[in-house]
Amino acid sequence: MQINKVAFIGKGGVGLLYGSMIAKTLGNDAVEYIMDDARFERHANDALTVNGKPCDLTSVRAGEATPADLVILTVKTTGLNQALKTMERVMGPNTLIASLCNGITSEQKIAERFGWEHTVLGICQGMDAVFLNGALTFTNAGEIRFGAAAGTDPATVTAIDGLYTRCGIAHTVEDDIAHRMWAKLMLNDGINQTCMAYGGTYGSATEPGSEQRRCFVSAMRETLAVANAEGIELTEADLTQMVRLIKGLDPAGMPSMAQDRVAQRRTEVEEFAGTICRLAAKHGIQVPQNEWLYSRIREIEASW
Repeated sequence: MQINKVAFIGKGGVGLLYGSMIAKTLGNDAVEYIMDDARFERHANDALTVNGKPCDLTSVRAGEATPADLVILTVKTTGLNQALKTMERVMGPNTLIASLCNGITSEQKIAERFGWEHTVLGICQGMDAVFLNGALTFTNAGEIRFGAAAGTDPATVTAIDGLYTRCGIAHTVEDDIAHRMWAKLMLNDGINQTCMAYGGTYGSATEPGSEQRRCFVSAMRETLAVANAEGIELTEADLTQMVRLIKGLDPAGMPSMAQDRVAQRRTEVEEFAGTICRLAAKHGIQVPQNEWLYSRIREIEASW
């Protein structure tokens, strides 16, 4: 199967970044952003730019959408339940699904509604995209890591791999995607939450000897311990790799939760520290850094 039409659920930074890359190869008509009526009305007059250039990719009301070859979810986990309702109109019998949502829970929720056969597990990492006030800026597009779940048809992986290759999207098909997803969760627990709690950047969170760096690494190390208890073999080498990845980004850039703080938006703290705290309690593991981050971020959100 060759993918020629892609529907995105989520028109934020990640959705615009990868949607614009696909449109550059397949044409603007090949990419649509599907929205429920309320969201469509709120964003009907948005003037979006990608690295300073106007973005004229099409938004479509869910009620007027037609089936796509591939649906890519790029929403926050806080909006996943609504996203699943929105995507129903673009789901045909052979439509493939790729989730680039954060955390380790989205694909299970997707598969409960649409099945595993056409669904792949995935994450994106390494981009330094900042999306504020309708303007997306980035210098590093990062990469997508994805792979099959137990019930995924291998042809689904092959087709999505083919699309990313055609469109020049850096990606890797993982044999052990669960390990990679936990590594990304570990990174998010550290960098996303630290930058949100302190109002920091990639640079301040990796400054040697700083309190932000201590928090960043401590939160990741707690996640590593929980992953091991869950049967995922994360190691200190994985942790070091994640720190090195962040040090390679624009030091003035900031992850999505830090952008949420600037824009005063609800964050994904429940998917990050919330998940780690719940699993840690199940295994009798102490995670004081994640507990502090959870409380601090909730405190900041409550102040808006």
